[in-house]
Amino acid sequence: MKNIIFNTVLLFSILFIGKELKAQGPYELRNTFSPNTFPYIVDLVPCSDGSSRLFVVCQRGKVWIVNTSNPSAPAKLFLDISDIVSQTEPETGLLSIAFHPNYSGNKYFYVSYTTTTGINVTSYISRFNVSPVNPDSALRSSELNLVSLPQPFENHNGGKIAFGPDNYLYIAFGDGGSGGDPGNRAQNRAVIYGKMLRIDINSATGGLQYSIPPTNPYFGNISGYREEIWCYGLRNPWKYSWDSQNGRLWCGDVGQDIYEEIDTLVNGGNYGWRVMEGFHCYNPATGCDMSGKILPLFEYDHNGTGYSITGGFVYRGNYMPALVGKYIFADFSLGKIWALSYPQASAADTIRILTMPGLCSTFGTDLQKNIYACLYSDSGKVLKIVDTQTGIGNIAQLPEKFNLKQNYPNPFNPATKINYELPQRILVNLIVYDVTGKEISELVNREQNAGYYEINFNSTGLPSGVYYYRITAGEFTETKKMVILK
Repeated sequence: MKNIIFNTVLLFSILFIGKELKAQGPYELRNTFSPNTFPYIVDLVPCSDGSSRLFVVCQRGKVWIVNTSNPSAPAKLFLDISDIVSQTEPETGLLSIAFHPNYSGNKYFYVSYTTTTGINVTSYISRFNVSPVNPDSALRSSELNLVSLPQPFENHNGGKIAFGPDNYLYIAFGDGGSGGDPGNRAQNRAVIYGKMLRIDINSATGGLQYSIPPTNPYFGNISGYREEIWCYGLRNPWKYSWDSQNGRLWCGDVGQDIYEEIDTLVNGGNYGWRVMEGFHCYNPATGCDMSGKILPLFEYDHNGTGYSITGGFVYRGNYMPALVGKYIFADFSLGKIWALSYPQASAADTIRILTMPGLCSTFGTDLQKNIYACLYSDSGKVLKIVDTQTGIGNIAQLPEKFNLKQNYPNPFNPATKINYELPQRILVNLIVYDVTGKEISELVNREQNAGYYEINFNSTGLPSGVYYYRITAGEFTETKKMVILK
């Protein structure tokens, strides 16, 4: 079973963790945030406030912050719930984080985790707040539970959460565990195992901490189907993401004994499990009813190719031109990383581009759409995929345009941070004004190289109220509002 494979390959990865990373073809894995290491990474997420922070989710209960503007800086601890999550089981623990689309305003973020009591596992989706005075620290006491789901077994929890382009929260749950889906839960629309859920967290109805989007396929049904369901027939969806260009939702669904699959998920879709594994009948082994089932976009078998899929991202960045529009994914157990072409999606159009020096648990992207692969071990790493052939990946990746971002936190007391981006070397002037237009503080007045900048502003001695900050760089000028709240 999967756990045996998991433990065997985990030992292999630990033995080889110190090996030098070698490029396979023109691509290389770069330890961008060295010397930081992170135990058992399971998710990597940028913040929705436009800052250059990435949040590293560690399965044993901690979330760390790294910053692409200062990658060599020590990581900061953002959240610690290690006291309530499992420290031993391979598929339980802290699993994912998602930031509210209006995080800059409401400071809400959401986490997916499990607790274990004896042999009983429960999955939770909860909301937390960030500290009003420290944007790099969560309020541990602010938890509001939205969803709780008792798990029949300890494996196949899924657990990825993310906000879609429609601003609804998507939640992926596995089939409840064991092997072969003994309760046929993934096909049972009266339960939420083996499903992708979609909920509206901006309102609450029916005694819930959320509401049901009216465009969900079973909204208002009288058949007893769970209205949270967006699609079903999944075994253990391990990572999903939207193509930033066209909104297509890609998902890696972990297989049973023989096949791993990649699906593009749609509203109301049935992806076949446990009737089918990949393109093939599973239960029954032959002559299964394929009607109404959506077949995978791609599959691979366990005959030396891999054993457990890790879903990834369609690359839409500017630094690896040969990979634009291709879906980057991996095999968790063997660490192989591929680029899959769409719409062909055949074996001939899937190119292996890299091999991790161990287990590949998840991918992540930053604001520039760079892709990172995460090494899963007790000293895991966040590794950036770069193109060594073009040379673009070997230089600092510069902004494409001038940009002044909203300060964070906002409102604030007494300190806040202002970020801006420069595509070229230029004279920069950054000034804070009060509501009457009086100059309060000149933060920057000098030439600066192209790059990403973060300036601290301390309001000690200033009264509460509305203030403005304005940047001027050549012909570019922009003003934003901020609020001191004491």
